Amino acid sequence: MKPKVLFAAAAAFLMCSAAQAQQEVKIGVLYPLSGPVAQVGVDAVAAVKTAVEIVNEGADMPLALAKGKGLPGLGGAKVRIFVSDHQGKPEVGLSETERLITQEKVHALLGAYFSSVTGAASQAAERAGIPFVNASSTSPLLTERGFKFFFRTTPTDEDFSKLMFDFVKDLSAKTGKKIDTVSIFHEDTAFGTDSGKVQAKVAQEFGLKVLEKITYKAQTTSLSSEVQRLKAANADVLLPSSYTSDTFLLLKTSKELDYNPKLVIAQNAGFTDPTFLSTMGKDAEGAISRSPYNNDLANRIPLITKVNEIFKKHSNGRELSDVPARVFTGIMTLLDAINRAGSTDPEKIRVALTTTNIPPDQLIVPYKGVKFNAKGQNELVRPILMQVQKGKYCTIYPFELAACDTQYPAPSWADKAKL
Repeated sequence: MKPKVLFAAAAAFLMCSAAQAQQEVKIGVLYPLSGPVAQVGVDAVAAVKTAVEIVNEGADMPLALAKGKGLPGLGGAKVRIFVSDHQGKPEVGLSETERLITQEKVHALLGAYFSSVTGAASQAAERAGIPFVNASSTSPLLTERGFKFFFRTTPTDEDFSKLMFDFVKDLSAKTGKKIDTVSIFHEDTAFGTDSGKVQAKVAQEFGLKVLEKITYKAQTTSLSSEVQRLKAANADVLLPSSYTSDTFLLLKTSKELDYNPKLVIAQNAGFTDPTFLSTMGKDAEGAISRSPYNNDLANRIPLITKVNEIFKKHSNGRELSDVPARVFTGIMTLLDAINRAGSTDPEKIRVALTTTNIPPDQLIVPYKGVKFNAKGQNELVRPILMQVQKGKYCTIYPFELAACDTQYPAPSWADKAKL
């Protein structure tokens, strides 16, 4: 074969290889797949797989990226995910992020549930110039660091806390019953610490008196002294910020000590863990949690039903819940940006993320859309509150989205024993 022919054949081969390489968009996915919140991470990954199936295979639903197979902006490129277990440890999240970037050559990252892990992992992404989309970490400080490559779709603890205090004010007006004292109870990682600071600030803004503000060591083995203090203070509202094992311990100890606040309004976490209702049973009754999602919103957002059908294929029959719904929103936002960028170049993806403007009819959460401000925070979030009633979560606020009336005061331990 002549040299010119050989050169032409080699060039054609290289062009073909480049085209094949373009047919794969690599996304690094970081969630806790072991430890006390493993089910949260497993469900989060199932949500990512749901989105990937919809984009790669197409689906009969009114989503822009469900109309074909692959990302049309990249000639039908398919999405491939690289899943990593950060074990709930910031140092592991950091090293796994670096591995995904340097070894797997991912084009963007999604994660990581724990605010502390998200903080560490996104630092590594920022140094490398790789877009990092966060769908479920709520520490307000994450979007106060001046990062260029970090974008968050979920509401923050400040958004959620303002919702809680709006609810307390509106419920007091609606019932004619005075609700004017709170106790704040939080664990000592980034999530709890930032949540506690925000709630103390917002309580002051709303004119509510904070009777106790208790910080405890995360994953502690005893909360007896803390619950005794909460009981002695006897605030109208308890505001806990606790991950799964601590949530279970808090309720168990409260039952043992017969501590009965009129309202428990939680910063989700353990109170929306997929195992919360099955583990706590009737002891969960009356608990209120903030959330951006609940299944009873399907009556208002028909897209939920179609996405949930696919999600159950990837989650062994489990239903969509708080975290996976937010994760689905985050990964679809990231894929929308990559599609509009028409490229896997990280800088082009970053620029596309800054111009994101997803309308509410493309979401399964009740946000007013997805549009990032200069700090990378979605400015169109709209959270809800839901209360456990008859063994299920029921949306209670904002009142215009409510599927149930609020149980107030919440049932006491004596009441729950009769259920």
